[in-house]
Amino acid sequence: MPADFPLSLLLACAAVLLALGSAGSALGTGRVPGAKILMFLLLGGAGAAAVSAGLLALASPDAAVGELPLGLPWLPWRLRLDALAGFFLLVIGLVVMAVAVYGPGYVRDFEHGQDPLPVLGAFTGLFVVGMLLVVLADDAFLFMVAWELMSLSSYFLVAFQHEQAANRRAAFLYLLMAHVGALSILLGYGVLAAFGGGFAFDAMRAAQLSPLWGSVAFGLAFVGFGMKAGLVPMHAWLPEAHPAAPSHISALMSGVMLKVAVYGFIRFTFDLVGQLQWQWGVVVLVVGSLSALMGVLYALMQHDLKRLLAYHSVENIGIIFIGLGLGLVFLATGHPTAGVLGLIAALYHTLNHALFKSLLFLGAGAILHATHERDLERMGGLLRRMPWTGLFFLVGCISISALPPFNGFVSEWLTFQTALQSWLLEGGVLRSLIPIAAAVLALTGALAAACFVKVYGVAFLGRARSRRVRRARPVSRGMRLGQGFLATLCLLAGVFPTTLLQWLNAVPGQLLGRGLSEATAHGWLWLTPIAPQTASYSAPVVLLALALVWWLSATLLRRGRVRAVRRCDPWGCGFGSGLPGPRMQYTATAFAQPIRRVFGLLFHVDERVERDDAGLRHQLHVADRAWELFYAPVVRWVQAAARQVGRLQSGHIRVYLGWSLGTLLVLLWLIS
Repeated sequence: MPADFPLSLLLACAAVLLALGSAGSALGTGRVPGAKILMFLLLGGAGAAAVSAGLLALASPDAAVGELPLGLPWLPWRLRLDALAGFFLLVIGLVVMAVAVYGPGYVRDFEHGQDPLPVLGAFTGLFVVGMLLVVLADDAFLFMVAWELMSLSSYFLVAFQHEQAANRRAAFLYLLMAHVGALSILLGYGVLAAFGGGFAFDAMRAAQLSPLWGSVAFGLAFVGFGMKAGLVPMHAWLPEAHPAAPSHISALMSGVMLKVAVYGFIRFTFDLVGQLQWQWGVVVLVVGSLSALMGVLYALMQHDLKRLLAYHSVENIGIIFIGLGLGLVFLATGHPTAGVLGLIAALYHTLNHALFKSLLFLGAGAILHATHERDLERMGGLLRRMPWTGLFFLVGCISISALPPFNGFVSEWLTFQTALQSWLLEGGVLRSLIPIAAAVLALTGALAAACFVKVYGVAFLGRARSRRVRRARPVSRGMRLGQGFLATLCLLAGVFPTTLLQWLNAVPGQLLGRGLSEATAHGWLWLTPIAPQTASYSAPVVLLALALVWWLSATLLRRGRVRAVRRCDPWGCGFGSGLPGPRMQYTATAFAQPIRRVFGLLFHVDERVERDDAGLRHQLHVADRAWELFYAPVVRWVQAAARQVGRLQSGHIRVYLGWSLGTLLVLLWLIS
């Protein structure tokens, strides 16, 4: 490695090498004593180095650049670490550190099972290497190589438990859509390279594109990165792949890999493509709003915990793209302050979603590890058996529901503040569209809160519904520490938003030449995104008020000023004289029934009641209409084409020779 590399870039390269070392050391797992611990130590070191490099990049006024003696003879690998790349290195590193602490306890079940642990560890390390290199790439060649490494390694992680047919199907669907998206991204870079005269990002920045070709490049990039991020209707792979992977890999895929796609879109649109157009912002805003609403509605219909969390990733990616769409609209129409606020809100929610969604997937993994259950209908009463996991999962539920004083509230509040600046716009269409998007965002937040009331109430409260759940025990200390680390970050990012915004300001400062100086002008106590007379929020004051309410309630209860809670047997609804059984509890399906009735046209609902020897049996299946509308026709067309091609295989050598001769004649005619 060149000796003149800046320190931040050296740390970033060290993170890549440590992740690569983790992949190599995983191959000795099961044969070399301590190889498993070394694998996760190196992975944690990669995360710590990425966090350090990201913080240095955010603190530096200039980008760090360098070249590696790899790649093609005429195109070496170029690396660039600016504030945008540094922020996403920070996001990657934080989640990787939590996974490294959590992982040794979780993978214990794989050490003596039929699924090989060395394969899991090796592809996990390569997966992290790919994500780090995507963020560091400064030319299209290295970017696409790293992108393919990220996609292929995560494919093997999704297919890790390949003995299950559903996992193989999910992995194939993921790989297929990943490569379709990669082809779209490659074509987008091809447009920029054609006008810029090279594959280096510096050459692409200097390209002069007409509005038509700029829109073509933007459309290709939006499809490619949107498919990887899981935007509706390109999300079909996400609820299949994320539940199929091991839970700590699900945390990396949902918490980090989707954000790498967000990074690629921001880099392409805000940095490389040149002159912005407000029509792009409208497209991003509409698709983001649709993704947010459809994601949370589909999540409400689920009773598989990991599938529910996967659909919530669609929702939160939609919220991020709402912020990006607002930023594009305001920047393209000459309102830079509001545009920067939209970009900041999207970046803030990117970090927040990485933290609380990774926390929730690790919590789901702890439940799966202790109970071997993913079905909410078979859970219940887990708070008594797994108190620390219950506490940390509650933090994740509050955060993703955008309730103060946790971090999800701040980023969604900033997105609303951006939308409230629609009065600055002159066009009537835009001034009407943005409030509609804000209303969709508000509805999404309410539905998300309802969904996680369902999740937490059914899974952690009440009584256990199955024998496995009744026998659950707390998970290992490392698994609890990994969750606790992310839960603490969710609280800190919610209580000290101004401190975080001071770091985030470096991103628009380098990309757009300006930041939000007014947002942090009143110190760490008050957040004023536009101006103090317009809107302000003080998370420390909210936290203090909540603490005072809790202390006052506890004091009054202890002194007898408030009547103690009366404890007695619950009413059995007139059925028998004994205590109500677990089957009399509210179920996850019943909780979502009113919403399913209201939004029934958006789903394909197959609901039936059958009678058998055991009595009445209720069956409900809620399918994604996007699959029927956009993907099932393609599947039928491919199958029909395959049947037609299959007719060529007649089994007669004379027919095969005839086809070969005909093909040769056609080729000779084309060449001549």
